[in-house]
Amino acid sequence: MRAKINGAEIYFDVDGMGLVPNVDQMVERPVLFLLHGGPGGDHSSFKLNSAPLRDTAQLVYIDHRGSGRSARVDPETYTLDQNIDDVDALREYLGLERISVLGSSYGGMVALGYAIRYPDRVANLMLVATAPSYRFLEDAQRIVGERGTSEQQRVCQWLWDGSFQSQQQVYEYYKAMGPMYSTTCDIEKLKQSWTRGIRNFEQLNYGFSSFLRTFDFIDQLHSIRCPTLVMGGAHDWVCPPNHSEIMAEKIPRAHLKIFANSSHSIADDEPEAYLAAIRGFLTYCND
Repeated sequence: MRAKINGAEIYFDVDGMGLVPNVDQMVERPVLFLLHGGPGGDHSSFKLNSAPLRDTAQLVYIDHRGSGRSARVDPETYTLDQNIDDVDALREYLGLERISVLGSSYGGMVALGYAIRYPDRVANLMLVATAPSYRFLEDAQRIVGERGTSEQQRVCQWLWDGSFQSQQQVYEYYKAMGPMYSTTCDIEKLKQSWTRGIRNFEQLNYGFSSFLRTFDFIDQLHSIRCPTLVMGGAHDWVCPPNHSEIMAEKIPRAHLKIFANSSHSIADDEPEAYLAAIRGFLTYCND
């Protein structure tokens, strides 16, 4: 499905019932927006690792403007600020008063900004392997310098510089960095899944060469009023767990869960624990 909002055509997909029959009544489930990483990624991985959550919430998968199956628009609008406003425009388009929001990696940065800018529209917030400010870049660069192979350090320079030149380079990057992204990395699965996704490397370049170097929500985290679950991977190299700890400390009513056997890809490294944490949080929030 597609929605024309804020001068862009946004792709979204809906999975699961909003109203569920229960004996003599219909029970309303929360609507959960899932915000993908990148910038320039897409929603496809959520349909593998998060789709079981349809038994707890009505899921709304979203491709950010210019990402995945959403239409390309003016590249200058591929910003964190615009992604935040697009989430609210889609909420309004769907006729929803309040939504639950789960953001992973870059999507978590969008989710944070959304909860700060539109506090009355967020019922609850889930932040997965993300960070509240540009400071994650310094830590990530340090970790790659300490732990990374020479090949990993080489391909990461494309990320730091925002200088990917092709989809093949992006694939080369993820193939080399796979063991750092996931403690259960399987290169054969990466090869199989690669063609399912649609990636916009120009958007990735734009993010890492501009707004990801300057954004900072830390001083505004105290303004988030909704129940919040912060999930971090103990071995995460790109959004290290100290950034999850900062968010959990500064967001009122936040609960922190660090996954001991996970890196950045928590949903792949510890799938059962990931799903259980989200189900438990949503159930608690909606009792």
